[in-house]
Amino acid sequence: MDEIMIKADHVSMRFNLGIEKGFSLKQGFVDLFNFRKRREKKQKKAENDFWALTDVNFEIRRGEVVGLIGSNGAGKSTMLKIVAGVLKPTKGTIATYGNICPMIELGAGFDMDLTARENVFLNGAVMGYSKSFLESKYEEIVAFSELQDFMDVPVRNFSSGMTARLAFSIATIVDPEILIVDEILSVGDLAFQQKSEEKMLSMIQGGTTVLYVSHSIESIIKLCDRVIWLERGHVRDYGDSERVCSAYVESIS
Repeated sequence: MDEIMIKADHVSMRFNLGIEKGFSLKQGFVDLFNFRKRREKKQKKAENDFWALTDVNFEIRRGEVVGLIGSNGAGKSTMLKIVAGVLKPTKGTIATYGNICPMIELGAGFDMDLTARENVFLNGAVMGYSKSFLESKYEEIVAFSELQDFMDVPVRNFSSGMTARLAFSIATIVDPEILIVDEILSVGDLAFQQKSEEKMLSMIQGGTTVLYVSHSIESIIKLCDRVIWLERGHVRDYGDSERVCSAYVESIS
């Protein structure tokens, strides 16, 4: 329990919200000798900078379940993508120790023109699973997704819930050391939500380290040991889940 699995050290993330005009070689040459123009462009770029995260620090140890809470735009999804390796922070460092299963934007890696069966092997390969492993686990994936009658249907004809169920079933076929979850328990119908929660609980009980984002405070309190409260990209509080969640609810009520 003492082993650090995720460490964020002064992590900051900047996005530029400006819309760049088309670049021309002639204009670039002119601007090269126009110091006032270059200064104005630099100032305008700075004005369009948006810091989604600023100086975020935390450590998550093996077997811990840590929740991320905050209003829309607080930086939660950006933080998950940085931990997953999808984004590189503008400043600071993120270190992870162990294989990661990121359940962010489920189904984003699917080819909509391929069937569900074909996407099992495509998505599984992207996640690093071998073809032989996927073949051995195929029936288990299908059974968990409850999509037996739709495996030869192109995914473009799936509802968002069906797509998420298939993606979840592929992603959780092995027990990862680090699980990154973004609102996964809200996908599918009520029965599948319960089943996905039970699956996640079994992974937690097996020692998986979890970083979990949800707008459901009840779910956060139920599942998480500690909570990071983000507000406008800053860590406002970090500690016991019930205490931090209570403070957060009080701040927005």
